[in-house]
Amino acid sequence: MKTVILAGGLGTRLSEETALKPKPMVEIGDRPILEHIMQMYSAHDYREFVLALGYKAEVVKEHFLNFYAHRSNLTVDLSTGGVRVYDGHKPNWKVHLIDTGLLTQTGGRVRRLREWIGDETFMLTYGDGVSDVNIRGLVDFHKAHGKLATVTAVRPPARFGGLVFDGDQVSEFSEKPQTGEGWINGGFFVLEPKVLDYIASDETLWEREPLERLASEGNLIAYRHEGFWQAMDTLREKRLLETLWESGKAPWKMWK
Repeated sequence: MKTVILAGGLGTRLSEETALKPKPMVEIGDRPILEHIMQMYSAHDYREFVLALGYKAEVVKEHFLNFYAHRSNLTVDLSTGGVRVYDGHKPNWKVHLIDTGLLTQTGGRVRRLREWIGDETFMLTYGDGVSDVNIRGLVDFHKAHGKLATVTAVRPPARFGGLVFDGDQVSEFSEKPQTGEGWINGGFFVLEPKVLDYIASDETLWEREPLERLASEGNLIAYRHEGFWQAMDTLREKRLLETLWESGKAPWKMWK
């Protein structure tokens, strides 16, 4: 099953990092967040990816074209042009790098991938969020319900830390817990190819007309995920993810 990752947006709310690179290439630790997301799927044995590129697509292409050159020891035979790679991390991935236009909206990007998706069930997510969601459990849930679309519903992190009182005294301070104040679209979709017919044009936002219509027709179900989820929309959120990664206890890390 292929996984489509939306990796072409402008990332304007993270302009400190995205002036020179697309948001999915902003690094958490020693690797782009895009790779963190791909590792999440790979940990559940889903290893074929279709990257919907747009803004600074060449940066993503260059990254994967030179994936081993950047991370491994090499021998280059200049007389023949041959390259031998030693050591280094060698993920068993197939990565399709598809330019879906600079200003294309999220739905339009998916629509432009029709020939790459084909007639099979596929997964879709955003290139700027991580989670400890059980991808295989999500797929099984989708198959069991027989609908056109499944969205992972998450509880967003609280904006502020929580206070616990003992009378008037603060007995505990909890730093930004996942809240119980409703559910939001956390990405991590499983979709049937027929959903492409719900996307009218390049200007279509996936989160608006297509999802609204699928919901109204009873073809959208939610896989509720109570665990960790965090998008990287701001510099503050990037720093939060970096702190978790550096602690060695990043909840989304499910690989060695």
